[in-house]
Amino acid sequence: MRKRRILALLLCLLLLSACGGEMIPPPPEEPDIPQEAPPEPSGEPGEPEEPQPPEEAEDPRTAAEEAALKALLEDMTLAEKAGQLFFVRVPAENAVEDVIAYHLGGYILFGRDTKDKTAGGLIQTIRSYQEAAQSIPLLIGVDEEGGTVVRVSSNPHLRSKKFSAPGRLWRSGEEGRLALEAEAEERALLLKRLGFNVNLAPVADVSEDPSDFIYDRTTGGNAQDAALYASKMVVCQSLYGLGSVLKHFPGYGNNKDTHTGIAVDDRPMETFLERDFLPFQEVIGKKELLPRPAVLVSHNIVTCMDPDLPASLSPEVHRILREDLGFDGVVMTDDLAMDAVKAYAAEGNAAVLALQAGNDLVVTGDYRTQIPRVIQAVKDGTLEESVVDAACLRVLRWKLELGLLELAEDGTLERNFQIWN
Repeated sequence: MRKRRILALLLCLLLLSACGGEMIPPPPEEPDIPQEAPPEPSGEPGEPEEPQPPEEAEDPRTAAEEAALKALLEDMTLAEKAGQLFFVRVPAENAVEDVIAYHLGGYILFGRDTKDKTAGGLIQTIRSYQEAAQSIPLLIGVDEEGGTVVRVSSNPHLRSKKFSAPGRLWRSGEEGRLALEAEAEERALLLKRLGFNVNLAPVADVSEDPSDFIYDRTTGGNAQDAALYASKMVVCQSLYGLGSVLKHFPGYGNNKDTHTGIAVDDRPMETFLERDFLPFQEVIGKKELLPRPAVLVSHNIVTCMDPDLPASLSPEVHRILREDLGFDGVVMTDDLAMDAVKAYAAEGNAAVLALQAGNDLVVTGDYRTQIPRVIQAVKDGTLEESVVDAACLRVLRWKLELGLLELAEDGTLERNFQIWN
């Protein structure tokens, strides 16, 4: 993992000027070293020997990591595996106790969790969650997009002013874009120092109409603008080992706010292929990124893909993301507490439906109800345990990429205390 991370960082630095810094020159070429004379060709004299493509040796560390991940998964109970699939709001009470009781995969902090806290106080709070997590550290996430969505920089104890709205800087020209990249670097460093390891950003949606609900959270430009912005933000955050979350797949468009009701998107598939998918494809195509970004799926009902279910609960939308766009990383729901999904979650089994659809992480505040229902669904055969295993393996692999887990000398995975202490 260490070797791959270094190579990835070097490549990212070459692709992007270190989020506003200077380009790093490539390493000098190695000098020629005398080699022994090659053996005589076995063919007839004068016949050129057919060149053979070099064999790509498998990275032994990658193989060892995969073996360790699978061994860790096999040692986990069903309750432990189910808990890892929940990336949840911090509860008002018993937050530390619930990390242990429900084997939670991660906490997302909102405004109430950071309000009025000093940096030292917030660091200690997050540390208490991590200490309770025992062998598998938590994902600690926050929505820090800039502009209207700022859970950390809205607190003057943590930053003197809020991070800027991405679109305002993006549309102000080259100087503004450089300032945006500088803010991205500062934001990543700030979040990491406070103890966060995931920023639920950037917004990869395309919106050029100021009347759109999502407009103020986007670049306000075309698909190419959105793709370039999303790529720069993800690359910059990855340089600091901060996980990124691309949202809101398959593209928010001009739909209304799903926090307060159902949004139906009747746009044709051609619009998504030619426009909304492009920012996601741009970042998904950067296979060298470590940690890889996750993708968050919206609650919009996209009729050209699935006229009956919100995207977050739709197997077809997830098939498109996995198969057509080739994404093999972590997929998560938007918050299942939103009004847009309540009518579609039969008997309150929103998390079961989300996992059946193809999500790996469930974002919710209702985990105390939902985790037991996931466990029961596996026991009664409603949800295949293989689905839980596949999702849990992707979550564990993401934690390894984020540096929360590391490969020990004995070939097992252990928590990396240095990443958050």
